[in-house]
Amino acid sequence: QVQLVESGGGLVQSGGSLRLSCAASGSIFSINAMGWYRQAPGKERELVATITRGGSTILANFVKGRFTISRDNAKNMVYLQMNSLKPEDTAVYYCTAAPVITTATIRDYWGQGTQVTVSS
Repeated sequence: QVQLVESGGGLVQSGGSLRLSCAASGSIFSINAMGWYRQAPGKERELVATITRGGSTILANFVKGRFTISRDNAKNMVYLQMNSLKPEDTAVYYCTAAPVITTATIRDYWGQGTQVTVSS
């Protein structure tokens, strides 16, 4: 059984910073891409950033220059450093790992989400 657990969300003022972390646990052989999505109230879930095992990254245009994604392959962790936060960044942020290869399965996993609230 693989689990993704996010941490680091919270309330911050506009212009502030937060660092999200996501830890994947279980009988994991390897993980290809890890990343972050977000969903604001009344809106669809959208891609924020992804990073491959080799370190290639994709960042949504609305976070370029403000957010940085990184990972630690040995620890099966992914991080999202968020700077210059804006009220419109308020959302639940979800960690994803796709695919996760175990001895029994190859499938995608999602975390439960962590709330990020940016006050103006």
